[in-house]
Amino acid sequence: MKIKIQFARIGAGLLVLWLFFGAVNSRAEEQKVEITKQDRCPVCGMFVYKYPKWVAQIYFKDGSAYFYDGAKDMFKHIFNTEKYTPGKTVEMMTEILVTDYYEVELIDAKSAYYVIGSDVLGPMGHELLPFKDQDAAKEFLEDHKGNSIIRYQDVTPTIIESLDRRG
Repeated sequence: MKIKIQFARIGAGLLVLWLFFGAVNSRAEEQKVEITKQDRCPVCGMFVYKYPKWVAQIYFKDGSAYFYDGAKDMFKHIFNTEKYTPGKTVEMMTEILVTDYYEVELIDAKSAYYVIGSDVLGPMGHELLPFKDQDAAKEFLEDHKGNSIIRYQDVTPTIIESLDRRG
């Protein structure tokens, strides 16, 4: 009897996780990159529509959206939200999306794998290259002389500054 109850609990727990992650993934997949020619990165001022392969996005609770010409500038905004969007905080962000480098599709920034230190340059120079899975990130790292693979929670202002200093 105890075994049946434990399996039922495990099954229910897995169902909840499946539903949660399915909702997160489907939300990111539903999000369309509808960037106009007037949309500019709030960090560097670059027109984002020119670089669809590099687009990152942040959505706020009030419905506002910001587009970036790469994950690096998106992280700069996250680290200094008040500077780039006065009156807004990180806690007000509802979605943070990046474009998978190989698949060229929007993925959840918090679940992405980022390659740093590669020989591939983005619109603003050295960049964090996002991938939806670790195998793709490893393949890219090996093919493009990357330094390491990091996760969202490992990105720091110091890492971002070091990418800007690489010359």
